[in-house]
Amino acid sequence: MWSLSEWRRQRILAQHPVAEDVWHDVRQHLSILDGLDDAQDKWLRESSVLFLKQKHLTPMPGVELTEEGELLLAAQAQLPLLNLGDLDWYQGFHEIVLYPDDFVSPQRHRDSSGVEHVWEGHHSGEAWQHGAVILAWPGVLASGHWEGYNLVIHELAHKLDMLNGAANGMPPLHSNMQVTDWTKDMQQAFDHLNHYLDHHNPDHAPIDPYAAENPAEFFAVTSEYFFSAPDLLHHVYPLVYKQLSLFYRQDTLARLRTLQSEHPDYRAHH
Repeated sequence: MWSLSEWRRQRILAQHPVAEDVWHDVRQHLSILDGLDDAQDKWLRESSVLFLKQKHLTPMPGVELTEEGELLLAAQAQLPLLNLGDLDWYQGFHEIVLYPDDFVSPQRHRDSSGVEHVWEGHHSGEAWQHGAVILAWPGVLASGHWEGYNLVIHELAHKLDMLNGAANGMPPLHSNMQVTDWTKDMQQAFDHLNHYLDHHNPDHAPIDPYAAENPAEFFAVTSEYFFSAPDLLHHVYPLVYKQLSLFYRQDTLARLRTLQSEHPDYRAHH
């Protein structure tokens, strides 16, 4: 059956082909894509092109964008959506602003007593509800490895979280997921991390201490770990890993373990 949306999709892909050598270089830079099968690689490649047609990348002075750089960002943005179907998961924003370095952003917070606190915060990324995503380009380039850090996935996890309204650490769950299970498993881990930080050196925290800021940051940080350090996340917070695996419909730990078992050099390197 003929579909206008599918016709448009195929037209965009035909008008913006990605050369094999360019995509190869992108894959070489992003080790978290290792282990994807041919069908998944094809989906990610095409979805990256479509993403770049849907979202406008705005480089600030000092950021030089190439086709490879654009695809490197897009592939990381699309990886979480690999098995989520054709819904418009990144709706509500149209622009990604790229800064040449970390940036200063005014912050406001009203505490429980009603006092409003205002300060200047230094950030490598921000995601505003109904607004643009802001990324520091060095952070984008440093992402994509099995190292527990991914700026792109972190900020776009906030956008998934915001599909229900203000970011609160709970994206729209699938029909086979229980809100009570998600809340219990995520809250217990969040409380554990905060308790640890209250009594121990934050340098020895099981995951990035920034996850303890609030439930929204906990979801974003653990999403980073789910895709870039699933073994560590599963070891520390196995129930959080389970919930994220249900939400993203991926088993990144299995993919990593397969890579490690089949490639001794890969196991040693990672």
